[in-house]
Amino acid sequence: MTETLLPVIPESITVHLGAPDSNAENITVPFVDYVKNVASSEIYPTWPEEALRANIYAIITYALNRIYTEWYPSRGYNFDITNTTSLDQAYVKDREIYENIGYIVDDIFNDYVVRQGSVQPLFTAFCNGTTSQCEGLSQWGTVNLANQGFTPFRILQNYYGEDIGIVENAPVAEVDESYPGVPLRVGDAGNNVRIIQVQLNRIARNYPAIPIIEETNGIFGVDTENAVRKFQEIFSLRQTGEVDKATWYQIKRYYTGVKGLSELAAEGVTLEEVSVPFANQVAEGDSGIPVRTVQYYLSIIAYFNGNLEPVPLNGTFDSGTVAAVKRFQEFYGLEPTGIVDTQTWNTISRIYRETVEALPQGYQGQNAKLYPGFFLSEGMRNESVTDLQTYLNAIRRNLPEIPELSVTGYFGEQTEAAVQSFQRLFGLEPTGAVGPVTWSFIAREYDAIIDEQI
Repeated sequence: MTETLLPVIPESITVHLGAPDSNAENITVPFVDYVKNVASSEIYPTWPEEALRANIYAIITYALNRIYTEWYPSRGYNFDITNTTSLDQAYVKDREIYENIGYIVDDIFNDYVVRQGSVQPLFTAFCNGTTSQCEGLSQWGTVNLANQGFTPFRILQNYYGEDIGIVENAPVAEVDESYPGVPLRVGDAGNNVRIIQVQLNRIARNYPAIPIIEETNGIFGVDTENAVRKFQEIFSLRQTGEVDKATWYQIKRYYTGVKGLSELAAEGVTLEEVSVPFANQVAEGDSGIPVRTVQYYLSIIAYFNGNLEPVPLNGTFDSGTVAAVKRFQEFYGLEPTGIVDTQTWNTISRIYRETVEALPQGYQGQNAKLYPGFFLSEGMRNESVTDLQTYLNAIRRNLPEIPELSVTGYFGEQTEAAVQSFQRLFGLEPTGAVGPVTWSFIAREYDAIIDEQI
């Protein structure tokens, strides 16, 4: 089951009080206060309410577009928007707020304009309509339309087109920078990988030298690495094949550019493009692969750390799993919520890798090794692939449906087919990639065969 990463209303926004390259002050203010300030600076409180509301919708949406596209951070700046009216919207530090404008903002600050079929906030360009003209909303023109009986939505349609819509009551949350904090590399898996895959594929339509990633499944395979390397080569970045902070924001910048997300006639981002394969969090009552993954990681960590709670490996996020997660969070300085959110999962993943890497060579004896801490997929070549092929060949003695493999250490089509056969036999999604759950099933079957031989 996929989820979607939809825009939220930020709790705060950072404003640069000058042109982008000027040595001006940055101030961070609550988003709702920012909108009230801009509206009080841009429009007149004596205007008809329908005109005020239409303008405030445009102000809100414009700011959200800047935040959603990370327009300035992707260019190396440490703010969300400027107060330079030739580029953005007027913000006057410490100015007085008009009472009726404040009331309207409180009512609609978490509503914004979209193009139908798209999810990102529209680039709602506007100008005063007297001393300046633009392809967008005319602020003084809204007054005339309001006086003719137009509703706020009809006013917006007049300027932005009949095919717009209003997202109402969007959730409010703190919006952190999108870069995940650590480089993404081969073997990683998660929603951030899926985001990069989708964006690289769209950029490749304009820069065809970038190879298309056939499966945008959130697993960082060799094909994703090749696409990243080519992107880095084209845009003069270090050709590591890893998505570090510089590469992440350069991808985001060019994705915004080719999609025209900061233009009125934007191509738009569809719901399918922001669908992600992994749950944003897992909690009590959940079940399935995400829960099994958490349980597997925690069980290995707890085995080597007696301070932690044992974890039931049943695929259900029950009270025992809640207790194990809370104890893990307490031990590693996280808020003990019992919910595996992004921060908790990143910590679990890091500690698991450190635990496995610290084990002495040959620790497992004749049994299968622990999951190496990264996804195995087509195109990879390493010792873990050799182990995987060895295990599958041994399991094949009892399950001849699994194709026989040459143990080469290279994950090719034959290995993928063998993995898919195993996954089907054990009721797992036949992705052909080996993550922690598939590895744990393979290791269990292999160990049972070894135990029979002893």
